[in-house]
Order: sequence, then structure tokens, then C-alpha cells
Amino acid sequence: MARRADDEYDYLFKVVLIGDSGVGKSNLLSRFTRNEFCLESKSTIGVEFATRTLQVEGKTVKAQIWDTAGQERYRAITSAYYRGALGALLVYDVTKPTTFNNVSRWLKELRDHADSHIVIMLIGNKTDLKHLRAVTTEDAQTFAEKEGLSFIETSALEAVNVEKAFQTILGEIYRIISKKSLAAGAGNSTAGDGIKQGETLVVGAQEGNNTKNGCCSSS
Repeated sequence: MARRADDEYDYLFKVVLIGDSGVGKSNLLSRFTRNEFCLESKSTIGVEFATRTLQVEGKTVKAQIWDTAGQERYRAITSAYYRGALGALLVYDVTKPTTFNNVSRWLKELRDHADSHIVIMLIGNKTDLKHLRAVTTEDAQTFAEKEGLSFIETSALEAVNVEKAFQTILGEIYRIISKKSLAAGAGNSTAGDGIKQGETLVVGAQEGNNTKNGCCSSS
């Protein structure tokens, strides 16, 4: 039996979504992986992930995007959640200053638990709520530059910049992995091989059961 196209890839990149509860992490995930948005989206309980296979600089990359609850009571999962992650999307809500203020704490946790070379992107979500905006683009840009993060503003509802955000971080991860593979030299390329073989994670048959049921519209 032939393998599905989704199973054929050159690289497997794990990317984690972090940030306070309610900032729209789950809808960023569903918009990117299924082009869906749930207005009635409930808070994520524990951890879920979804995948999408796409082309990055001529290579087939399977992006495995992990989403977890932002509530304090789920914080015990941090070490397993970050293990093997090559990228992180740090999300806040542009209408809620508290979620932006908490970005520093999330960044510290990320740097404490994740690989030191992890690619981090700051995302200001919910730009469709223009009349409620409380965090300026300039403030977020200044913070991102100070911390050495890339930065973009998105609307999962209107599908604005969601694709660009994921494409950008996956492209950056790919360039870093490519450099590591070249630096390691032929026959000694441990940096790229594990990722190419999809060994960053052992997900087995659970993969299909870890995504939310399609309750949403694609509009």
C-alpha cells in the first residue's frame, strides 16, 4: 500500500505555541493546519498537536505544531512539551495588555526549558479587533528587537499573516538546520539526520487522535 503524500517529507520540525490562555493559540493552529477558525473555541486541556506538510526552500517539511493550555495548573508539562522543539511562537492578544506583559515570563520559561538555539517568533494576535487594541505595534517591535525575536501581528479570524508567520519560522529553522548539516560535514551530519528521519518525536499512531474534531468553518 502506497504511503500517503503527508507521510513523505525531508524534515520534521516541531514548533510549540506558548502564551497566556485565550490569546488565540488554538485558532492559529487550526487556521494554519486546517484553514479553520472556531468562534466557540474552548480552552485547550493539556496538550494537542496538528501537522501540515509544506515546501520550504525546495524541501518538503512536515511541521508538527504543538499547542498547550496557558493556565498555571498545566505548567507541569513544560519539559516534555519543549523537548525536541526547534521553534516557538510566543503569542499575546493585542487587546489585552496583561498577555503582553506576561510575554517576558513565557520567554524566560522557554529559555529555561528549550534548546538554546530554538527559533522564537513573537506574535500579536487578534488584529481584527482594531477598536479594542491596547498594545501598540511599536511597543511589541521594540521588545522583540531587544530580545532578538522576530515579530509579526496576525488575525486567526481573518487569516491575516498566519501563513506568513509559520512560513517565516519554518524557513528560519530550515536555514539553521542546513548550516548545521554543512558544518558537520558529509558522513558526520548528526545535526540534520535525526530531524530528516523524523526522530525529533515519537508520535506513532497517536497522531491522528490528537487533533480537535472539525467543528469549525473555513471562513
